[in-house]
Amino acid sequence: MARRVQIRRREKFIDQETLLKLLDQFVNDSYSGRRTKANGTRIGRGTVDNYIAFQNNLLRFLEARNVEFKVYNATKLNQRETQRVKKYYQSFYRSFTSYLYDDRKVYDNYVGFTIKILRIFFNYLEKEMNYPVGAFHRSFYIPLEEIQIIALNQDQLRYFIANEDMDRVAREHNLEVVKDVFVFGCTVALRVSDLLSLKKSNLIIKGDQYYISVKSKKTKTATSIKLPDYCVEILKKYKGKQRTLLPEMSMAWFNTQLKRLASLIPNNYEMIKTRERRGKPVVVYKDPENKIHYKLSDHITTHTMRRTAITTMLSLGMPEHMVRKISGHAPNSKEFFRYVELSQSVIDSETDRVFSAISS
Repeated sequence: MARRVQIRRREKFIDQETLLKLLDQFVNDSYSGRRTKANGTRIGRGTVDNYIAFQNNLLRFLEARNVEFKVYNATKLNQRETQRVKKYYQSFYRSFTSYLYDDRKVYDNYVGFTIKILRIFFNYLEKEMNYPVGAFHRSFYIPLEEIQIIALNQDQLRYFIANEDMDRVAREHNLEVVKDVFVFGCTVALRVSDLLSLKKSNLIIKGDQYYISVKSKKTKTATSIKLPDYCVEILKKYKGKQRTLLPEMSMAWFNTQLKRLASLIPNNYEMIKTRERRGKPVVVYKDPENKIHYKLSDHITTHTMRRTAITTMLSLGMPEHMVRKISGHAPNSKEFFRYVELSQSVIDSETDRVFSAISS
């Protein structure tokens, strides 16, 4: 077992060399299971990968900007020193976020995600290493960015499910497997990690009725949904051909192939992509030199499946609590209410149509 990092609590601050060792220990503790979530469950590999990305960003920043990283012992500071340390942290935050925005050219969502991990590391020092960091890090602002939700409308979803031309084109381009998994995902509302991990034990058959029953890897929430006939046929098509219910594939490959598949639908219209940097919208071009915008197909990802399924259920009148039961969202989930807001636009459109008919 690696030797634990020792902190000299008599000193007024932890120096950069020790801090970087502590950061490495933080990552290793998260990976090994020594550090867990608040509920005692193990931290997922995806989260640990995010910690590693943060670690690499911090190291590159310290080298590029020649900034010294220190964490002060709040109990050793007098009033004047406290004000000076506060200014140090403010300067560190400005320099780090400037590096991310200006050197790395990233957007608010990524910066917010990075600063959130920085604050988590401070909490690790305070709660698990018993080092009195004070409340300085709580002032590190976490930028928020609403990423555009892309979901298929009902006509587009029907085209993927039942259109013979779509079936033919998918076969001709060797995308039949991709289409089948996409259609299944747009129906059952599972997270893609749970979808691609479905096994025979997740399939329940009662007479001629088929159900998928699964506990989410991310939230540990149990989900069960009855399958329509077209999903049953998809499962039968691939039965016994692999360890999972659906064909095995990597997430990166699936995302790439989904864009190919979506590019084959009629009316693959131009869809302007915008992101936010320092709170201001920025148009992102597929071809910046020629100012060529992205199209609908460029926005389609594995996340589109879950978003489409939830939005479709809500738009067709399924009560929210039932949709949450299927999707595995908690009653107060912010993510779920983003889907509610999206489906509200469909409801608003129908409301306008009805009132227009009344007044004409």
